[in-house]
Amino acid sequence: MTLQNETMKQMYASLGISEEIYQYGEKVLAALQERFAKIDKMAEHNQLKVLSAMQKARVSEACLLGTTGYGYNDIGRDTLEEVYAEVFHTESALVRPQITCGTHALALALMSNLRPGDELFSPVGKPYDTLEEVIGIRDSKGSLKEYGISYKQVDLLEDGGFDWEGIRAAIGPKTKLATIQRSKGYQTRPTLSVERIGELISFIKSVKPDVICMVDNCYGEFTEDIEPTDVGADMCVGSLIKNPGGGLAPIGGYIVGTKECVENAAYRLTSPGLGKEVGASRSILQNFYQGLFLSPTVTAGALKGAIFAANLYERLGFKVVPNATEERFDIIQAVEFGTPEGLIAFCEGIQAAAPVDSFVTPEPWDMPGYDSQVIMAAGAFVSGSSIELSADGPLKAPYAVYFQGGLTWQHAKFGILKSLQRCYEKNVVTQIPCQI
Repeated sequence: MTLQNETMKQMYASLGISEEIYQYGEKVLAALQERFAKIDKMAEHNQLKVLSAMQKARVSEACLLGTTGYGYNDIGRDTLEEVYAEVFHTESALVRPQITCGTHALALALMSNLRPGDELFSPVGKPYDTLEEVIGIRDSKGSLKEYGISYKQVDLLEDGGFDWEGIRAAIGPKTKLATIQRSKGYQTRPTLSVERIGELISFIKSVKPDVICMVDNCYGEFTEDIEPTDVGADMCVGSLIKNPGGGLAPIGGYIVGTKECVENAAYRLTSPGLGKEVGASRSILQNFYQGLFLSPTVTAGALKGAIFAANLYERLGFKVVPNATEERFDIIQAVEFGTPEGLIAFCEGIQAAAPVDSFVTPEPWDMPGYDSQVIMAAGAFVSGSSIELSADGPLKAPYAVYFQGGLTWQHAKFGILKSLQRCYEKNVVTQIPCQI
């Protein structure tokens, strides 16, 4: 072992990683170098795409300054929306700090483009938990259901495929908007690739051409070299404290798509007659621009972390989704522990690896918008940021943890090793392989 390797091992030991777990991690990592090189090439492609969009929009130092009050003629805000429209190859974009989170962005897109009597349709099964109250699957004040908007879904097949005939039969005269969730959410179904999303959109529009196809793009941005708007999506929606914020955006969300869809969302966000013309950016724009600029490489690091976690835990006998060899279409890695103790131990390890609040012990709690207790580990610079190292999961079978993020690959690696260390100390994992 070289002096450098010995020093590295000592550094990990000083942070609580045993030699046994460190060496296991290094052996797993050695087999992943070819995959990591491909991720680096994809990051390079996406980095150049973002840079090109910024240059084409003529981003200037003046764009980094903010506005107050009404925010009329906010050059930085308007130019940023030009950049997003160029990156996603869409007619228009709405990128605002007034959009508080991903769920808010999705609710905004839905409520602005649906009217009483319309039907919302999901061809990919149940949406993410927090959307259940937005839709009215679980009763809530202000839901789409309260406004006379109905909902229908067709579940994925057991193998994760689309139920083509079920989708065809479900689309009717009232079907106005199809919502397609790219990532798995708190499910263990496959995440959808952009290619598969394109096939689904094409099929839906062959049945009823005027259906608006909206993609919940959370966790998926820059994990491939194209986005859903490149394959026919009328809208893509996401959060800036996930991939596109690059870890620097402290709040915000985006909607990109057709001019009509985005304009409707802007009128709903502000007021009829005002739309995109108002909304002060204060002093937040530099974070938005710089975060987007860094996003391709930050996302690449998070992808490496997800692949490393899958390989580490699958070799220990746990079911992981995606599995250790599958292609990646989002940054989320699910690990099924089968017991609450495993889920909790994993989250404790991730929290202990954080740069902020590493001394805090996460506990399950009744989180708003969920139907069971949820445990979350997120020692982040931005509260709740999912592009930073984090893990969470509902306290219900199959007791799967959903791991994501890491502003750098090196931090993601340490966090995963720390999660395994905690699982080992709590006898969730009882033996570490000497060979792989």
